[in-house]
Amino acid sequence: MQWDTILLEKRNGVGLITLNRPKSLNALNTQLISEMNQALDQLETDPEIGCIVLTGSEKAFAAGADIKEMVELSFPNIYFDDFFTLADRIAQRRKPLIAAVSGYALGGGCELALMCDFIYCAENAKFALPEVTLGVLPGIGGTQRLTLAVGKAKAMEMCLTARQMGAQEAEKSGLVARVFSQQELLEQTLQAAEKIAEKSLISVMMIKESINRAFEVSLAEGLRFERRTFHSVFATLDQKEGMRAFIEKRPAKFTNR
Repeated sequence: MQWDTILLEKRNGVGLITLNRPKSLNALNTQLISEMNQALDQLETDPEIGCIVLTGSEKAFAAGADIKEMVELSFPNIYFDDFFTLADRIAQRRKPLIAAVSGYALGGGCELALMCDFIYCAENAKFALPEVTLGVLPGIGGTQRLTLAVGKAKAMEMCLTARQMGAQEAEKSGLVARVFSQQELLEQTLQAAEKIAEKSLISVMMIKESINRAFEVSLAEGLRFERRTFHSVFATLDQKEGMRAFIEKRPAKFTNR
């Protein structure tokens, strides 16, 4: 399948989606979000894919939402259409999703990165939620996910002042997992994704679900969920294979069953 605003590759159990609107610095419009979801639908149902990487260009991961598409919208149509609801589906994916961010991740671009399970970034990465300068506020989860990632103080400061956060501060703040040079970023991200894709997809998806549960329920409920999920994995063939392989000192051959 061919798309106009993204590129899709599959390699070594990893799906790689590249945002491809270079003239607008990968600004997010309805078409791009729709095509990204179509690609994610395909990768989610592909039994050969165990992890997904989302990236942009060296200059910009995504420099925000497409303001030209939004400027004339009114409250009734944006409300009835539930504008940006398509974007919510990106965060609801069950397979691990890694953002590889180089350059600008502003507004909707920053929010898109925050929807991923973790972020690797290049040394030139810049994160910001500058919607306040447009007379609006983040609308794709920015006020919520950024606060969960870096805490109230930094999230409040960034949203109210539109300050950009650089790569080193982003790593120290817990926004990103690791920082690499521009030349290393994509290769290092793909290597991490390939390591994930080698594992049992069942346990990988359960880990993702369990960690995300920590943000939604009390500690007691989260621990109970984790414990029951741990118990359930003993019904899989991958659990038997993984433990036998460890005892026999050989690589495990997972079959996702």
